Amino acid sequence: MGTQEMAPAHPGEVLKGLYLEPLEKTITQAATDLGVSRRTLSMLVNGHLGISAEMALRLSKALSTTPELWLNMQQSYDLWEAKQKIKTLNVHVMRKPNTETIAIF
Repeated sequence: MGTQEMAPAHPGEVLKGLYLEPLEKTITQAATDLGVSRRTLSMLVNGHLGISAEMALRLSKALSTTPELWLNMQQSYDLWEAKQKIKTLNVHVMRKPNTETIAIF
């Protein structure tokens, strides 16, 4: 078996550690700069909210980054989370009815 993939950082964690802390910005100050509520930014920074397209645009404008940076981080995080759950989901491979199954290894 392969090694377990390490979880990517939540974009809120990256925002806090690489941007807000070095800029010495509080959540309240950063929320004002971004034009969002303190609660919204707090939820994002604490990993309880994901990056929306609009938030990605706000962050890119405020921090001179690209919206794709933020959306790609969110997508990577979401995909990792989903991979952790996939083994417990009841999903079957879709095939045409009455066809033989050929094992490919």
